[in-house]
Amino acid sequence: MGSQWGHDKVYQKAKSEGYRSRAAYKLQEIQRRFHVIRSSDNVVDLGAAPGSWLQVVRTLTDGRVLGIDLSPVPPIAGVETIAGDLADTAVQEQVKTLLGVVNVIICDAAPRLSGHKSYDQARAIALGEEALRFACNTLKPGGNFVVKSFQGTDFSEFYSATKRHFHSVKTCVTQATRKGSTELYIIGKNFVG
Repeated sequence: MGSQWGHDKVYQKAKSEGYRSRAAYKLQEIQRRFHVIRSSDNVVDLGAAPGSWLQVVRTLTDGRVLGIDLSPVPPIAGVETIAGDLADTAVQEQVKTLLGVVNVIICDAAPRLSGHKSYDQARAIALGEEALRFACNTLKPGGNFVVKSFQGTDFSEFYSATKRHFHSVKTCVTQATRKGSTELYIIGKNFVG
């Protein structure tokens, strides 16, 4: 059975260009607009499967690239992966041991959707909060953070929480986001520490 988005032009373009999903274009746009990843940065991608953000990151930095997901991520040259839960402190310690310095945390993770809008939005915010905790526990001062979120009742509280930890916080709706989606990204730059 094919993807429900099989006839979507952005999905088709991603497949034809060798990306694992349309999300690759979202990170490329975020990078063009906000310059979150520098050429020497060590980058951690939370909720990395299937790996399209890892594919993009590998082209942006000569630093180390590490993906974390509950599901195994198919191999990508020059990328390390951990199958584990981003909320697990042992995984966070493993990241610090492997990389030493973490310059950038990115997270395009989303919970499995149930179809109940308010429930799904609350779960997405909770996942974003876990990613923010991960960033606060592992990022070096001055580091950058990108996390997917969804507009809704709990968004402003999560956005405010992010602002407490970064000198600059902005939002971004990418051109590759599906029409009608409430998806957006929070970009936190210059981690307070």
